[in-house]
Amino acid sequence: MVSTWGDLAQYIREEYEVIDEREDEIRIEFGFDKYDEEDERTQVVVLVREVLDNVHEWVQIASPVGLAAEVDLAALLREVGQASIACGAAIMGEHVVLRHSLPLRDLDVHEFDDPLALLAGTADQIEEMFFGGDNY
Repeated sequence: MVSTWGDLAQYIREEYEVIDEREDEIRIEFGFDKYDEEDERTQVVVLVREVLDNVHEWVQIASPVGLAAEVDLAALLREVGQASIACGAAIMGEHVVLRHSLPLRDLDVHEFDDPLALLAGTADQIEEMFFGGDNY
């Protein structure tokens, strides 16, 4: 069980491939099981500490899928609405991202790992479907 950002950050460092870390932000490379030697897909996921009402710590899980200017946003949103149970789509900066947030108070690691895996998998599928690649 984790209850603070520090607890979650330590868990992430132990369990995932950290590619960058800053104060209140950790970027990981989420790897998927290989289907064959040529199918080695990964997805960049950004984990950010958020504080609600200056009291409650949350973690935001976000994964970029492509540039907003290069996609039919209505079609992408329809697909996310039909295909996802653990994330929504947003534009952050120039990128379309899929994201989900969880309160850290009394968070069980399974309550973190499962949405993280669902979000990363959905982001990978959306990226392939709408942007034709594996750039993030």
